[in-house]
Amino acid sequence: MMVGMAGAALLPVITVDRRAQAPLRRQIYDGYRAAILRGDLRPGQQLPSSRALAVELGVSRFPVLDAYSQLLTEGYFEARIGAGTFVSECLPDQLTSVETAARGSASMDSGPRRMSRRSSRVPHFEDYPWRHGWGAFGVHQPALDQFPFRVWSSLTARHSLSPRASAIHHIDPLGSEPFRKAICHYLRTARAVRCEPHQIMVVSGSQQALEITARVLLDAGDSVWLEEPGYSLQRAVLLGSGCRLVPVPVDEEGLNVSAGIKRARKARAAFVTPSHQYPLGSTMSASRRLQLLNWAHTSGSWIVEDDYDSEYRYGSMPIASLQGLDGNLRVIYIGTFSKVLFPSLRLGYIVIPPDLVERFSAIRFVMDIFPPYLNQEVMTDFMNEGHFARYIRKMRTLYGKRRTVLVASLRESFGDELEISGAEAGMHLAVLLAKDLRDIQIAFRAAKERLWLWPLSTSYLSESPRQGFVLGFGSVPSDLIPHAVRRLRACILG
Repeated sequence: MMVGMAGAALLPVITVDRRAQAPLRRQIYDGYRAAILRGDLRPGQQLPSSRALAVELGVSRFPVLDAYSQLLTEGYFEARIGAGTFVSECLPDQLTSVETAARGSASMDSGPRRMSRRSSRVPHFEDYPWRHGWGAFGVHQPALDQFPFRVWSSLTARHSLSPRASAIHHIDPLGSEPFRKAICHYLRTARAVRCEPHQIMVVSGSQQALEITARVLLDAGDSVWLEEPGYSLQRAVLLGSGCRLVPVPVDEEGLNVSAGIKRARKARAAFVTPSHQYPLGSTMSASRRLQLLNWAHTSGSWIVEDDYDSEYRYGSMPIASLQGLDGNLRVIYIGTFSKVLFPSLRLGYIVIPPDLVERFSAIRFVMDIFPPYLNQEVMTDFMNEGHFARYIRKMRTLYGKRRTVLVASLRESFGDELEISGAEAGMHLAVLLAKDLRDIQIAFRAAKERLWLWPLSTSYLSESPRQGFVLGFGSVPSDLIPHAVRRLRACILG
């Protein structure tokens, strides 16, 4: 007999065979001991009571008590008065080391451990401190203290307590139809995107959108244009797809289309962030947009538009989408709510040309079938009841103030020593350092002072990257920014 759970405590699968020569108490003892040495049961983990385990195994309590007693004697278990039985916090070292060594030697003798070429092409994930530190000057960090969590909690409770049956059981790779209608209304109104609900696919953020798009549009060996500098996780997706990356320089007008044509006229696709380029923050000019669309039409190529934090623009109205200018259905439009609301929301969308919807749906279905329903339902009401529009208006004012304070503080502390780029929109700006400084070294030094500086050089493919930082200002209150900038200057000067 096998058991996987008993009482309120969890335990690994334990096999009990009444026909075996070993007595039941020995089988129970051996099962627990092996689970502890494998690491399935960890120090401090609570165990089921002897009575509960006996019921689950279908045996009398006596062999369970005998096994528990032996494990307590040998130090694998410990009893806590009034609390129960637990895996010991102090296991016998020599036994665990013997088991670990045995596992290691077995692994070495297990033969070739082959992996796919695709996985080996994806860059190693580096857990740098500036990826997860919270505060000045963390990138992609919103002002969470300003988010209407009471409203969000109320909507979540509404759909958790009284869910729509169709939302729970209906399988649609595109996502919830009411949510797609809400997204469609928003995009047509606020972003001048040409779309209908049946063209929209709900995804878990822009990263999954890029992965699905790459699987549909690209083959190994295809040339693709990337902004230089650009988004590193986008590069990782395309490297995993086996594409040949063609870095195309970005200036104050956005992607240099003429340079891209010179480098790879027949590229299969161009990946761009025209509204607010990441990381330099420039906006693609109208002439460049038209030039890019013309190139895609004449070369039979695709444009993937990542509409990065386009909701926030200061001093002028938001720039209309590139997709809205496309008369040849060559643009795949990607957006996300995770950056403007909160990162763990993991909720985004793709606007797909009508003739590609079936292929996108097929790829989505084999990846994860369809997106989870709850946040779609909540976000639908959050948008339809006006909460989203009010929140964006409020945060545009707040982030605009923080942006102004940051720019003024940088100029006061650094004067002409730093070049500021991309302060007109979004939730970040870039600063460029002198050539003799190394941004990665400074970023590590700053992390020890709890300043989270994203090195600009990591956004380049070339071997001679610009040195600088991407500074987020979304999560830093205005009154704390000047002091943070002074600390930044101290870190840079060493």
